[in-house]
Amino acid sequence: MAATSMAPTDQAEKHPIGLTIRDGVKVYPGTRALKNVDFDLRMGAVNVLVGENGAGKSTMMKVIAGVERLTSGRITIDGRDVVLTSTKDAARHGIGMIFQELNLFPNMTVTENIFITREKTRAGFDIDMASLREETRALMRRLEQDIDPDTPVGDLKVGQQQIVEIAKSLAQNARILILDEPTSALSAAEVEILFRVIDDLRGQGVGIVYISHRMDELIRVGDYITVLRDGAITGSQSMEGVDIPWIVRHMIGESSKDFAKEIAHDFGPEVLRLEHIRAPNSHGSFDVDDVSLSLREGEILGIYGLMGAGRTELLECIIGGNTTYKGEIYVRGERVSDPSVAGRIARGIALIPEDRKRDGLIQILPIRENMTLSSLSALTKGIHLSLKRELGVVRDFIRRMTVKIASPEHEVSSLSGGNQQKVVISKALMTGPSVLLMDEPSRGIDIGAKAEVFRVMRKLAADGLGIIFVTSDLEEVMQLSDRIIVMSNGRISGMFDIADATETKLIEASARGHGGGHGGGHGSGHPPAQPHSPAAGPEGRGTEIHAAEDASR
Repeated sequence: MAATSMAPTDQAEKHPIGLTIRDGVKVYPGTRALKNVDFDLRMGAVNVLVGENGAGKSTMMKVIAGVERLTSGRITIDGRDVVLTSTKDAARHGIGMIFQELNLFPNMTVTENIFITREKTRAGFDIDMASLREETRALMRRLEQDIDPDTPVGDLKVGQQQIVEIAKSLAQNARILILDEPTSALSAAEVEILFRVIDDLRGQGVGIVYISHRMDELIRVGDYITVLRDGAITGSQSMEGVDIPWIVRHMIGESSKDFAKEIAHDFGPEVLRLEHIRAPNSHGSFDVDDVSLSLREGEILGIYGLMGAGRTELLECIIGGNTTYKGEIYVRGERVSDPSVAGRIARGIALIPEDRKRDGLIQILPIRENMTLSSLSALTKGIHLSLKRELGVVRDFIRRMTVKIASPEHEVSSLSGGNQQKVVISKALMTGPSVLLMDEPSRGIDIGAKAEVFRVMRKLAADGLGIIFVTSDLEEVMQLSDRIIVMSNGRISGMFDIADATETKLIEASARGHGGGHGGGHGSGHPPAQPHSPAAGPEGRGTEIHAAEDASR
């Protein structure tokens, strides 16, 4: 899908500039988010936007979408100066945006979410729900999804909710469509569907802005690229001749930021054991079906699988979010009997959830209060909270996790996605866990923030923390894990020591619903975790499931 080489005149005719920002400046208290940016959005093309978390990508797009206003500078649409004062104002100019963080009403249906504030009425009195449901079905068919229009959005998986967000924008027939990390929660099949939709919209002359941290994805889908660093544009051109080193060099000013390098250490005794965990669902089957595993001190156990494999549901059983599961959980050899989340935290288990906005943070609270929310008992004496001690601990974690903030008293919602994730990780680590559960820890995090988070994971493991992390990213699971479990349809379909794991084996195992494992384990047994120094995976692996699947065919 990448653009082919064209002369400047051909580019202007085939992809005319529909929107521009000139000398754009956006200032927040203590932060200059945009610094005199000049940006051209071309129609009938995919304009990819890339940069580290906090680089200003989302800010610039919120300005275009009418969520924020420039402090200074101007915006033109079709050559005319405009002032976008609200999202409704932007929509009147044909601009729609799908935000990185989902903005849906969980207690409302799919149809109600898609057409909220734009409902069709009969004679101006009552809402024509039958017509809206039919339009919703048509949108779902276009997106190749079988989602019932009357399903409450809160009952959908994160990937399905992302599909609803996309349908919501498509329903408004936007001329300019901004996609902020649209594939962050999608399976490989859903990513392919989205790319087909993007190709269709491009052919209709829609100007698309595509923000993503997945490098191969940007090169595959983009026609033009703009790179932001610290609020300034450091590179802008057609995708002709652009490769990953070019993108990384303009993003971070150096040739690469590698994943965490190994820290040699031996594993300690078993810290966590699961025996025959089964979690029933409302359909009469099991989200988690007879899963047993063990984890040792200092070990990083990666759980790989596609969306719906039961990975997140397994972590919910361990942390106490699901109280209907059957089976036994042991921490340091002692059976865990307290079913509550607080009880599990007290036993030394902590979770970094997949959806940080919904499950990991309270958006209206300051960064300081979010960080210490799970460890207040350690900061109190009697009934009094020591604010001085709390602030000292928070500042220590801000430094250790390199959280980019102006003040710990600012609302956590003011941070970029990557910095919000670091706050969630800090909150979990403040509880002093023996077992750390990480559900898609790099979702929505740029390459630099990933390296920082993964270095922390390696350091924590070297200090004796047992880590289970769930991911659908092959590169991550191969480079970070000491041992890998593959899940499919709620069961363990493969188990590998890192020395025996290959991308092809992982993909094949993820496609199986049942059966024994490979390379040192079996479907529901307890493989011996051999002490060894973790080895980083080879360079240059594909960062997306679909890319790896293509390679394995």
